[in-house]
This record gives sequence, C-alpha cells and structure tokens, in this order.
Amino acid sequence: MKVFVTGVCGQLGHDVMNELIMRGYEGVGSDIQPVYSGIQDGSAVTKAPYISLDITRPEMTAEVIGQIKPDVIIHCAAWTAVDAAEEEENKTKVYAINAEGTKHIADAAKAADTKMVYISTDYVFDGQGERPWEPDDKCYAPLNVYGQSKLDGELAVTETLERYFIVRTAWVFGLNGKNFIKTMINAGKTHDTVCVVNDQIGTPTYTLDLARLLVDMAETEKYGYYHATNEGSYISWYDFCKECYRQYGLETEVIPVTTEDYGLSKAKRPFNSRLNKEKLIQAGFQPLPIWQDAVSRYLKEAGL
Repeated sequence: MKVFVTGVCGQLGHDVMNELIMRGYEGVGSDIQPVYSGIQDGSAVTKAPYISLDITRPEMTAEVIGQIKPDVIIHCAAWTAVDAAEEEENKTKVYAINAEGTKHIADAAKAADTKMVYISTDYVFDGQGERPWEPDDKCYAPLNVYGQSKLDGELAVTETLERYFIVRTAWVFGLNGKNFIKTMINAGKTHDTVCVVNDQIGTPTYTLDLARLLVDMAETEKYGYYHATNEGSYISWYDFCKECYRQYGLETEVIPVTTEDYGLSKAKRPFNSRLNKEKLIQAGFQPLPIWQDAVSRYLKEAGL
C-alpha cells in the first residue's frame, strides 16, 4: 500500500508517517516547507520521501498526487492556530488551507481513484449541551473561524468522494510541536500557581495512538464519519492539567476558573467537546488506550 500523507511536519502527520513505515508500507510525506522541518529525532519520517506541496494551489496538488498515484491519502495538513484564525488578515488564508485546500486534495483523490482520510475536529459542532456528539450528528453553527473552515473541509470531501473517512478528534498532543502538556509543564516549572479552565469538557488524544488507528482505517473500506480520542472519562482542561502535574511530579497549585473568568482567547471555545467513539468498536477498530496511560507514555517519549 502506498500512502500520501500531508502535514508531516506537524504532530499527527509525523506519527502517521512513522506508523506507516513501521508496518512496511510505502509512505510519501508532504508539507509546505521546502524540506522536512519537524523534529530531527532520527525516526523513519525524517528519512522518508518528502515533497514540498502548497495545497492551496490546485494544479500543483493535482500534479503531485497524480504522479505519486497513492492508494490512500491521509490528509493531516491544516491551519490549527485557533485564536490567530480570528484575525481579519488571516481568515482568507485559514479558509484557503482548511476548506479550499482540502477540496483540492479531494479533487486529486477522485482523479487518482484513491481513498482519503480527512482529520477533522470537535470544533465543527456548536459546543453546547452535555450529550456526547455522535459521528453522524449534523453540524450547525461552529463557534469560530477554525471550526467553520474545518466543517467546510468535511463538506468538500463528502461532496467530492465516495471512498472517505472523516475522523474528528480533540485536545491533541504529540511529540512534534507545541501542545497543552508542554505548555503547562513549562508554566508549572516557573510558577507557584496556574489557572486552568474547568468548564470545557472533553478527552485528550495522543497522536501516536491516533496514527495507529488512522493506518488501521486506511487498510479497510469501512468508510464514513468517526470520532477518535483516547478512552477514559470526560474531563476538563483543569483535570487534564492536574493529572499531568501528578504524573510529572510538579507541586504547582492548579486553580480552576471559568472560561469567562479566564478571558484570554480571541476565539470562542466549545464547552462540550465530548465525542462518542462507540462507532469505532462497532466497525471493528481497536479503541485508543485510556488518556492517563497516553500521558504517561508521552512524558517518557518527550523526555520532559
């Protein structure tokens, strides 16, 4: 199986490429940078074939994918800076990458007769209520530019292709890039107290675990919408931070605050990021390990 992976300089794309190569598949990575610019950890992704690709250019996208002729495209590339997406000067670029760029990938996948895995987000929902979101729930009124752009990307895939997986995830952390755990541990090392919101509820996702699932999916034809995060109880960011500090051994006091009191974000954040993942099991896929175990493994791998 030959797999083309976008966004390999990011957290998830990095792990997807390593997972593919570990299983003996042929992986070709891409990102917008001229050369691979992720962490130089000596893993397989740093030595794998790499192509510089600007997915906002439809002709270039079609040419690259047409030449590679992959069996599967795993589309991890995205604008993920949620607050920066709200800035007027960035909005056009956000939609160009997340919506139009995804449409270009889907068009190229159709022309190449290949299946596609698209990584989406809990932000496509309005973030209200307490009921866990189902994979086949209709998405209305995302709260911010990032969420709307990712929903537009979903629609571009479903309107273009028949053979697709749309995998929504949340609260992502991985080795290759910035994430909540790194940020909070660094803050905990230099502060006696930190304030963390306790009214946004969801579950974290370790990219190493998600990458395994995405490759599992790519091996099948069990198409459709799925939700994927690590298993375990639904928690707040406050709970997440407390557990990270406990495992790391930090005694920094964590103070719970409301989103309104925290008040630092330009973009509205969803209060309800609960994702129902039962469809994974129904389809025969192995669920991700519990999130506490994922944190433990991440801390060891990251060497924090």
